Amino acid sequence: MTADAVQDRASIPGLDASSVTTLISDSGITRYRISTPTWQVYDKAEPVYWEFPDGIYLEKFNSDLEVDTWLKSDYAHYDESQQVWELRGNVQSMNTDSEFFETPQLFWNQKTERIYSDSAITITRETSIIKGVGFDSNQELTKYTILNPTGVFPIKDE
Repeated sequence: MTADAVQDRASIPGLDASSVTTLISDSGITRYRISTPTWQVYDKAEPVYWEFPDGIYLEKFNSDLEVDTWLKSDYAHYDESQQVWELRGNVQSMNTDSEFFETPQLFWNQKTERIYSDSAITITRETSIIKGVGFDSNQELTKYTILNPTGVFPIKDE
């Protein structure tokens, strides 16, 4: 994107909310909670997008309305038409297997239900730490491929 395009987008009026917490439901069941200090909605832009310049915290609920996974970052951008989230800066997440993910940047495509990145990734598990550059995962972060992996992998004797 050129500097002129960035300036043009910055001048598009939008909605700005502070200290926001919202619940997102699907078929009448609460699925997510989003909390953010600043939520900017650019509904006159093409494409429409949301920006979270001060970071975001997202919780996903299981069927008992207990938090089973969470995700946070220092900055987030959501492209409404593509349904793609970009999270940057100190991106951290915990999946249902209690694996802890850390990366400087990731993308979540809601249409394809994929999470991916070309950035460095560290996954801390109960018995190992996996590091690599680049990854691709289902949106639950339970089935993933680490590109260029490194780390210590304990092997069980059979």
